[in-house]
Amino acid sequence: MKQLTVAGKVLTLLFAAVFLAACSSKDTKDDSSAADAAAAEAAARSAAERAAMEDAAMAERRLQDAVAAVGNVFYFDYDSSTLKPQAQAALDAHIALLRTNDRSVRLEGHTDERGTREYNMALGERRANTVRDYMVVNGIASYRIETVSYGEEQPIAYGSGEANWSQNRRVELK
Repeated sequence: MKQLTVAGKVLTLLFAAVFLAACSSKDTKDDSSAADAAAAEAAARSAAERAAMEDAAMAERRLQDAVAAVGNVFYFDYDSSTLKPQAQAALDAHIALLRTNDRSVRLEGHTDERGTREYNMALGERRANTVRDYMVVNGIASYRIETVSYGEEQPIAYGSGEANWSQNRRVELK
């Protein structure tokens, strides 16, 4: 009987070992499937993130191209600090680009040579502030915008006459 008991024990141990081996291989298969699924999900997420970053980069390039097309100089009428419609359209392109980053800008106000130095400094400041106010109303934080007035001190076109004066009545965005 002792032999049967030992044989029964060996048989029980052998059965337990086979059962554990079968269970562990099943777990390995499940673990392998879960790992494969997780890897596939991570790869899909990574591809989606790359695509989103590429889309954002393309959108920013389009905005930069639009800004380059409209330029960074906004012109004003004689003795006026009111934005013209074409200046508003150009500013809209700059505002769209500035919304995608955290860069700061400087607005430099200029005038033509007519008027006193003090009057022209004040007019240049009003022009720069008008552009700043338009940008702030359209979502750009005021702390990102610096304004400076040069009045008549930095003309682009020298000489008298409307052709020259109209070029000097401007705000430059830098």
